[in-house]
Amino acid sequence: MTSQNSLADKTMTDALKRMAIMIAAMLLSLAASAQLPSETPRISLLTAHAGAEIYQLEGHTALRIVHPDRGDYVVNWGLFDFAAPNFVYRFVKGETDYLAGAASTDRFLEIYRREGRKVVEQTLDLTPEEALRVVELTDLNLRPENRVYRYNYVLDNCATRPLAVIEKAIGDSLRFSFDGLRREPSFREAMRSYHRDYPWYQFGIDLALGSGIDRPISLREEAFAPVKLELMLEQATRPDGRRIAAPAVCLVREKDGRVLLPPTPWYLAPMFWSLVVLALAFAVSAGQLRSRRRTAASRIFDSIYFTLLGLTGCVIAFLVLVSVHEATSPNWLFLWINPLCLTAAVAVWSKRLEKLSVCYQFVNFALLMALAVILLCGVQSPNPAFIPLMAADGVRALTTIYTYYRNRRCQHAKATR
Repeated sequence: MTSQNSLADKTMTDALKRMAIMIAAMLLSLAASAQLPSETPRISLLTAHAGAEIYQLEGHTALRIVHPDRGDYVVNWGLFDFAAPNFVYRFVKGETDYLAGAASTDRFLEIYRREGRKVVEQTLDLTPEEALRVVELTDLNLRPENRVYRYNYVLDNCATRPLAVIEKAIGDSLRFSFDGLRREPSFREAMRSYHRDYPWYQFGIDLALGSGIDRPISLREEAFAPVKLELMLEQATRPDGRRIAAPAVCLVREKDGRVLLPPTPWYLAPMFWSLVVLALAFAVSAGQLRSRRRTAASRIFDSIYFTLLGLTGCVIAFLVLVSVHEATSPNWLFLWINPLCLTAAVAVWSKRLEKLSVCYQFVNFALLMALAVILLCGVQSPNPAFIPLMAADGVRALTTIYTYYRNRRCQHAKATR
């Protein structure tokens, strides 16, 4: 009887243990499910195409998150505050602080709908864990202590940030292929392809940014431009070969008749006006050689031309010596365009400064030749419009030197008669 009671007690104890384990498992399951959304968030990449402003030529990128608990919203890394203290000075200096922010998808799309800009969506093929990881990473980015970041035009911007989030969420880098897509050899060449209809914009970039943007770039680095990232994502795969994105779907169509920045006509382009400057340099130099002295036309030309070079050189000097922009230094154009150009602009008006003018032009011509060698060696890619301007500078330098020494010889010959 006693053994039967012991067996019954043991059976009862085992049953209670099993029941306790089952209850504990159910409670843990309920607790875990309470922390997870009832459905998996849907993550997609949004790309807004080019707009009417010059800084919108490469488009814009953002991440869309359709969350079962939070709703439908967009995370955007392209925000900046014009009202921030010393915004313009800090922007030029390279202290370009951008913000990450979130807004409802309807509000985000409405902005581009009003502008008439096309917006496409590429839904990402993510596992539930990866999608939740994207939400976690964007939440981390949106925290007040993390939302401000130091913007870099080609290395850290509105396109590279969401791409980095996606790759971090899947735990590996995406594999990009370029079937049917044009490869860009450098950041500068990529920029030129986007700015081909707006040559003055590229002219300014080629002045301000140095040889750092001429280095060869990888497939991954070409994604700095939002419109290129969209094309690249169509063919991007995971390490196992699966496509990461579904085919693009248009959410906002381009508005017919929308106002766009019109392409620059040829007669207003930098190359046309550079050739005009070169023609004027030859004309005033021919007049100076005929008269064997500086003419009023040559003085006016040199004063205007070298003043413009000198003032531009002050800007380049600031970018090279003060700015913390990674891409502004080294800039080999500084050999040609620098504050010393103002010497030639002033010296042409004083007979006492004639020797100084000639000495400057000797140094100027030598530096021009050095720059020409550097550019020919491919160290830094020049804007095509720079070539006539450099030639005009060289023509004026040689004419000034030749006229001075020719007059010296004539004076010496007269003195020895």
